[in-house]
Amino acid sequence: MDALNPNANRGWRHERGEASLSDVYRTVGTGRHSSRWRRAAAFAGPGYMVAVGYMDPGNWATSLAGGSKFGYALLTVALLSNLMAIVLQSLCARLAIASGRDLAQACRDAFPRYVSVPLWAFAEIAIIATDIAEVIGTAIGLNLLMGIPLELGVLITALDVFVILFLQKLGFRWVEAFIIALLGVIAVCFGVQILLADPQWGAVVTGFFPTTEIVTNPEMLYLALGILGATVMPHNLYLHSGIVQTRAYGHTVPEKKEALTFATIDSTVALCFALLINASILILAAAAFNANGKTDVVELGDAYSLLSPLLGLAIAPTLFGIALLCCGLNSTVTATLAGQIVMEGFLKIRLKPWMRRLITRAIAIVPAAIVTIWYGDKGTAELLILTQVVLSLQLSFAVFPLVMFTANKAKMGELVAPRWLSGIAYLIAIVIAGLNVKLLFDFVTG
Repeated sequence: MDALNPNANRGWRHERGEASLSDVYRTVGTGRHSSRWRRAAAFAGPGYMVAVGYMDPGNWATSLAGGSKFGYALLTVALLSNLMAIVLQSLCARLAIASGRDLAQACRDAFPRYVSVPLWAFAEIAIIATDIAEVIGTAIGLNLLMGIPLELGVLITALDVFVILFLQKLGFRWVEAFIIALLGVIAVCFGVQILLADPQWGAVVTGFFPTTEIVTNPEMLYLALGILGATVMPHNLYLHSGIVQTRAYGHTVPEKKEALTFATIDSTVALCFALLINASILILAAAAFNANGKTDVVELGDAYSLLSPLLGLAIAPTLFGIALLCCGLNSTVTATLAGQIVMEGFLKIRLKPWMRRLITRAIAIVPAAIVTIWYGDKGTAELLILTQVVLSLQLSFAVFPLVMFTANKAKMGELVAPRWLSGIAYLIAIVIAGLNVKLLFDFVTG
């Protein structure tokens, strides 16, 4: 428990114990006596690590399938998902800064074991589904660019654990810098591809407006839920509530309020950037494939091979492959950190940093490797979309506890979420749960 924060346990049943990601906890200075701009800049970083999860390879699969089949119609789902994400990620920062706990630690404290253990299992399933998507995406990127077989590519992705360990030895800011640099590469690649595709900008704008067909068309709803699952991801809620605490903000209420403001700005700006990338993937698929009658492009490899003849330049597929590889590398790094937060927070397991990274990586990558090797080159697109729907189904088990905790004044103190914000968050949680019930009903009834 924080020595300078005597009220941190108010509303909680137990002491927090060891901090989230204890080896990097409060290691990033916030320049409390510097200018406001410098203090704000000190909080920039965690939001971009969270944003990585909103543009991972699983998102590519759902966006490619949605854009090629339905044109620009599902852009409204990407926008709605992003707005939901902004609200939920701001609540993650609020929980962490107000209570000094990540979401996993809060669940372990608030619920009995017969509730917290299943929540841990659901969180692990979500991380495995996330990692399957990311491992497949990275392996496909390596295969497209360098001809490396998928099976070998999967094994290469396991090396990201050593990248994390090396960068964290230099400081957590180096991890963030690595992530942001790759995000910059992704943005440039998609910017060039969009210019080459020359989309119908009027149709793009129209695509951001909702249509009832999304709910009434089971196939469109399935892809819409896939986009939702790929955008608002369960592991990101755990991740954000942990990495925000790498900042050495103060313990007084005014200092915490300022930290919350800066952390919220960081995540909001980063998620707006993620929306641009997500929308770009869907726009590219609509302009390059749907507009040319290619309405069944779901494989990442197919998209890679079709881009050059459709756009007329050989560099287009190369840019696509580079962006995919960068997305995969970024996502596996953040998923590994999320796995550590979940395992430590729910189970209170304490191991050496390298051992923790290795175990949490193995928990996710072993099933991912088995599935990838089993499916091989074919069927990966269907598997990618399925993982995103699984994530959507798991989402409620992370969202409802998060909203409950941040609306509880006894747990949050002066930083309790305003009623209007809690109301919006509960509405988001109910909408997500309702859409999932509809999806299951359609699945059962055929």
